[in-house]
Amino acid sequence: MLKIVKVHQYMTADLVCFTPETDLAKAIDQLLQHRISGAPVINERKQLVGILSEGDCLKGALTGSYFEEAAVKVSDVMSLSVDTVDVDADIVTVAERFVQSGRRRFPVVDGGKLVGQISRRDILRAVKQFNDNGAPKA
Repeated sequence: MLKIVKVHQYMTADLVCFTPETDLAKAIDQLLQHRISGAPVINERKQLVGILSEGDCLKGALTGSYFEEAAVKVSDVMSLSVDTVDVDADIVTVAERFVQSGRRRFPVVDGGKLVGQISRRDILRAVKQFNDNGAPKA
């Protein structure tokens, strides 16, 4: 019965995002300020073009590009391969993907545009609410 619960009911829509042109030092500051481990990278049409993680930032630092070049951009270190989920996906399917992939969060897209993010914690919140109250009201 939990399959009737959809991602859009529990996703976070207010995200910190970067563009490929964002300065890497500024992006790192934002990750630290917001206490997050990564953020989506979007183009001017709000289409997801990559993801920037703490690991990507560390790779940039280890290769020396962050410290030796003055204008390192997010596009220089971001991951281009991004696993996403559709806004109308059901919670059970997404929970299975979390278990299989080991990921902590997925960007949520609607017609190719980034509309939010769903995390393992969001899934647990959905399960708890469903168990406590039955199906959520749409």
